[in-house]
Amino acid sequence: MENKYRKYVFYAFGEIILVVIGILIALQINNNNDIRKQRMKELHYLENIVTDLRSNITEMDKYLQIRSNCIEAASRILEYFEGKPLSDLSAFNEDGMAIYTWQKFYQSNNTFQELINSGNLAIISNDSIKNKLLDIESLYKKMKSEEDHFRFDTEKLIYEPLYELMDLNPLVNNYAYRASNGQVGSNISLSEEKFGEYLANIKLKNGFVMTVLEFDVMNGQMRQMKEMSENLIEIINREQGKNI
Repeated sequence: MENKYRKYVFYAFGEIILVVIGILIALQINNNNDIRKQRMKELHYLENIVTDLRSNITEMDKYLQIRSNCIEAASRILEYFEGKPLSDLSAFNEDGMAIYTWQKFYQSNNTFQELINSGNLAIISNDSIKNKLLDIESLYKKMKSEEDHFRFDTEKLIYEPLYELMDLNPLVNNYAYRASNGQVGSNISLSEEKFGEYLANIKLKNGFVMTVLEFDVMNGQMRQMKEMSENLIEIINREQGKNI
């Protein structure tokens, strides 16, 4: 009886151990599946981040070129304020229009905003990627602040005196005619007298001085953001190459 009891105890103990082992294996498998699902979700986010970054780089290349052209246009305008004879009123007007119609840059950061708003930023396991995303967002806010600064300067130094001094209708029509090769607008003659008053206005001159200065600052910030974005894409590409 004692031997049978011992065998029963050993058998029961063995059964318990097998059940525990089975549970541990099942938990490990389930945990591995959860990790795999989490990793797949992370890689999906990373892929979308790269898409956003590439879109931003394309836009930044466009804005860098446009703003560089604006710097050149403002510099040419300033030459006339300094005494260079004004012979081609239409070309002068075209340079001015490049400044009057400047635009703000808006980045594509939908994936980053989704990570923040959903509380899923922690799903990004690579700290370098998270830190780069946060750094880019911080720089973007500085860029928007600089744009707001230039917007204020433009309103005070360019738009206000321009609207008081010049009739915009011939300026717009002349510019549209030249830009569209005669498809829209009209070939209106511009007033040499009015442009003489324009070039005597110190506010307008200061506005173009600030254009050169602040567009140069904005371009510097944008080049930095582009470089950071390209670097982040390289980091993400390496991260995506890891085994799931």
